Amino acid sequence: MKLSVERKPIRVNPDPKRVIARFFFNGNDRAKEVLKRVIEISEEEAFSIISPLLQEYSKRHRNITRVLNRHCAKLKPFFSELNIDYDTLTVYRKLLIGSYFTHEYSIESAAFFNPSIVQDPDQNELSEGERRVIMSFRAVGEGHISSITFRRALIDKNNNITVLPAGNYIDEAEIVRNAVYNKKLFFDKAAVTQINIDVLRELEAKLDHHFEYSNLRRIIIDSQKMQENDMIKLEYDKVLWLADSYYEIVFSLDTDISDRVIFPISEYERKGIEDARFVEFINDDGSCVYYATYTAYDGALIMPKLLQTTDFYNFKIMPLYGAGAQNKNLALFPRKIHGKYVMISRIDGCNNYIMYSDKINIWEKPILLQKPKFSWEFVQIGNCGSPIETKHGWVVITHGVGPMRRYVLGASLLKLDDPEVEIGRLKEPILIPNSDEREGYVPNVIYSCGSIINNNKIIIPYGLSDYSTSFAEIDIDELMAKFKEDAKEMKKEDRKVTA
Repeated sequence: MKLSVERKPIRVNPDPKRVIARFFFNGNDRAKEVLKRVIEISEEEAFSIISPLLQEYSKRHRNITRVLNRHCAKLKPFFSELNIDYDTLTVYRKLLIGSYFTHEYSIESAAFFNPSIVQDPDQNELSEGERRVIMSFRAVGEGHISSITFRRALIDKNNNITVLPAGNYIDEAEIVRNAVYNKKLFFDKAAVTQINIDVLRELEAKLDHHFEYSNLRRIIIDSQKMQENDMIKLEYDKVLWLADSYYEIVFSLDTDISDRVIFPISEYERKGIEDARFVEFINDDGSCVYYATYTAYDGALIMPKLLQTTDFYNFKIMPLYGAGAQNKNLALFPRKIHGKYVMISRIDGCNNYIMYSDKINIWEKPILLQKPKFSWEFVQIGNCGSPIETKHGWVVITHGVGPMRRYVLGASLLKLDDPEVEIGRLKEPILIPNSDEREGYVPNVIYSCGSIINNNKIIIPYGLSDYSTSFAEIDIDELMAKFKEDAKEMKKEDRKVTA
């Protein structure tokens, strides 16, 4: 029996018109030179420059004056150095200064791919069989910097999918740094990032068992003043960068889901936020929270991180700790099993592991779950998002990498009450890049970060060659029948080998 997989006639492509106004900074000396020049022009000239800019860019951004004022305020330390009284500057002068430190960034000009999908918290006014969903995407722009963006979609009773149009504007969130750090966990993570051990020991000795960001920052600034070695000063900065990896972000309530972008914020994310795997997690009391694991990348170091939200307006973000929180490809199960959080990961870059934990951000003692078995996954096997619960077991959509570094999708079935047990694994991929899907930024790759069940079908959104996104659908009953058929065939083959 050949498993039937229906490809949906939908493509979600990158849109270069989706731009965000970001802070632009070209170094201390150049910033001060620009400030001097802008301060020297007359009020009339300042108004004549900024007025047409506001008219032009107000059509491209929801509140461009707020953005420009915020960017101007970031420069307050330089105003003090130049003996300029910030408070006496006129409204238009501040806006003009902000404009010189602002640039537009097209967040998805290069690619829009590697989607995950979860049920929308709002399921009102739907007919039977319909479902409203929220999708996340890895959006890639200039410099191959990745961010997390969102779309809302509607699945009808026949599993036809409509991805709703994006809004006209994109907003970054307000950043809130109010985390309280556990000293042991924080410095364990710092040691993994290979920060100078003497610097870590010094700071650790000066901090309480629990400390706040402001306290750490004050101690680091005081310590740097005592240092003449620029390389050691940089090591102190790295500790602050790690602290910056804990934060909350808040989006305005007047934004559509498609208006919100989670852009790299901390230094350890500066080269991108990759492949968020969102999951609707059901707590023991029946309440729901959405988690996403993702990879932060600074150009050299990979840092697995966890994002948490209940409403997609407010997000808490933190690093993940432990021997199991290494490399990429972490995916959280959608509920606890025997009182433990459960995670799948690919800590060695090749095999799938499973881990259990009492705390959602600490992952130790990974257990080998799956090795590459078939030729299409000989290079590596990994997950394509959180396991999906069915009455038959946990369905895990996997990715396999084979000859010519071709990425394909497979499927495995794990035991419900003991997911260390693999009940079945399909011998053949469920999805291989076809001739229409294999060309893109990275050829011959299809990849997903999460799937969902609707009307007894598994709906798999997937990225096409690291460029755009499409959808596929598999009937659950057919999939279970195929698991059984393949299991019987493999048993027969095993008997022949041992005979």
